[in-house]
Amino acid sequence: MFLSVFICFTQLFPYFYFQEVLPVLAAKHCMMQATAELHQSALAHQKKKFGEEIARLQHATELVKTAASRYDEYVNVKDLSDKISRALTAAKKDNDFIYHDRVPEVKDLEHIGKASLVKATAIQTPLSQKFTDLFEKMVPMAVQQSMSAANSRKADTVNRLTGSMREATNLCNGVLASLNLPAALEDLSGDAVPQSILEKSRAVVQQGGLQSIEQLIKDLPELLQRNREILDESLKMLDDEETTDNELRGKFNQRWNRTPSGDLYKPLRAEGNNFRNILDKAVQADQVVKERYTAHCEMIALLCKPENELSAAIPSANPAKTLQGSEVVNVLRAQLAQLDEVKREREVLEGEVKSVTFDMTAKFLTALAQDGAINEETLTSSELDTRYGSHTQRVQQNLRRQEELLSQIQVSHQEFSALKQSNSEANNREEVLKKLASAHDSYIEISCNIKEGTKFYNDLTEILLKFQNKCSDIVFARKTERDELLKELQQSIAREPSAPSFNVPSYQSNTPAPASGGLTPVPRTQPQAKPQPPARPPLPNITPQAASTSAPVSTPVAPSSTNPPPVAPPSQAQGPPYSTYQGYPGYYQMPMAYNPYAYGQFNMPYMPYQAQGQAGYPGAPPAQQPYPYPQQPPQQQPYYPQQ
Repeated sequence: MFLSVFICFTQLFPYFYFQEVLPVLAAKHCMMQATAELHQSALAHQKKKFGEEIARLQHATELVKTAASRYDEYVNVKDLSDKISRALTAAKKDNDFIYHDRVPEVKDLEHIGKASLVKATAIQTPLSQKFTDLFEKMVPMAVQQSMSAANSRKADTVNRLTGSMREATNLCNGVLASLNLPAALEDLSGDAVPQSILEKSRAVVQQGGLQSIEQLIKDLPELLQRNREILDESLKMLDDEETTDNELRGKFNQRWNRTPSGDLYKPLRAEGNNFRNILDKAVQADQVVKERYTAHCEMIALLCKPENELSAAIPSANPAKTLQGSEVVNVLRAQLAQLDEVKREREVLEGEVKSVTFDMTAKFLTALAQDGAINEETLTSSELDTRYGSHTQRVQQNLRRQEELLSQIQVSHQEFSALKQSNSEANNREEVLKKLASAHDSYIEISCNIKEGTKFYNDLTEILLKFQNKCSDIVFARKTERDELLKELQQSIAREPSAPSFNVPSYQSNTPAPASGGLTPVPRTQPQAKPQPPARPPLPNITPQAASTSAPVSTPVAPSSTNPPPVAPPSQAQGPPYSTYQGYPGYYQMPMAYNPYAYGQFNMPYMPYQAQGQAGYPGAPPAQQPYPYPQQPPQQQPYYPQQ
């Protein structure tokens, strides 16, 4: 539709331009030039150049007359013409009576210059502080591919370093939770809640507690189902189009000569299978998180309770005040402090690793200009070693330091456990404190995992929507191609003959059958023209006496109430003027009273109509004396009387 409108516009635009636009532009040009001359004449009057004033007004008058004569239907110049006429009359009057200044020619007048309405300022680049050059990062394709590979290597390096540090942190928290540290050192009284447990309880409550995790876990199936529906709908479009293509291919066989949908959709199906595998792995990861949450749900709920309820839930034990000033306790506390310092250093180091940025574009462009090719692996590896070499060493030192501290803490904890009083109540209390510490660590990890899963599903939704649009576009294109091919096949089938060739019988056509074979149309026969009757012969000239002698009158009959009886048939019927023709039986002679040619035109006797009660018509002549009918001239065709 748009194409047809555009073509129509391009065809009509020249006509519209030359017939409508150009006259209006020319009229506006005359009016504006006349207005400019009017204003310039006022300026000349101020400068005491009265001759120039009159010349410009005369030029303006000519321009206005031109516009009025040529473009009267497009513009109205009456007001401007009156204004110029009044100014010209006044200027001529003053010049004729007072100034007597010479009026120059129009070609001698100075050209009207441009008026500077604003002050020109130099353009400063960039025009805005938020300006970004769209082509700044445009590089050759080889450089772009090398940049993508370099960014991938950089991401792998960062993930490797941060992953090792996070694993070390989780290992440290697990070991301390299994040893009930530092809660065991803070719980020397055996009655109060350890300060570390209270801090962990407040941290869990600040992050939303049990309700926030339950809500996140509840949202995960909905996000998963949404992604599955998008993926299934995308693949279903491909399946439906492929099924239709296979059906038409089986129907038309070799005529259906377009690319099979199964071959065309292989990349899309591989991409869809990849997305489905990703979703399956995500489901497994969600199941692991749910199982872990179920295992620590009770203790996480206990951490969310107030301090008095938390203290009542923790079993009490006999006091162990004798251990408060022991050397083992002090050494263990110092080791825990050093371990906390290592963990803080690791957090800072992780932030530094993530903040490292560098650009390889300049090096890749230089390598491409010098060598004509880019050795991406060598250049990227050397740059990564330079940027992350120091960070890698610091990470390894941090991990070794943590391993040493954990070994020392385990040895010290064994000595501390040996000094503590061993009883069932103390063991129960220590077990509960261990579970609370482990529940806090599990809560932090589960919360991070669920948030990452939610972000993963949301990002995957955008990717799947793009995949769905891609599938929809290609299916629509295939459908359009299918409709066009079907139309062509229908037209070709309609042009094919519907039956084999055969020979037309000879009696249906006067022309011989064609040698090439094929359908021969039956010739149309022209209807035969009806034969025209011959000219009517002249009637014989019979006198009344001959009629009375040759035609005796029959005996009259009595009148009756019905029509008169017909004339008796003669022994020989009247026929053509051939002596051999005997006529057909039952022929009755036509009474002369009904002959329209017998009323005085050919001097034949008039036989009046016999009314009811009168005698009948005269009978036919005797058989031996047939009715004398004049012979037709020999040059004419035989005449047959009309009945």
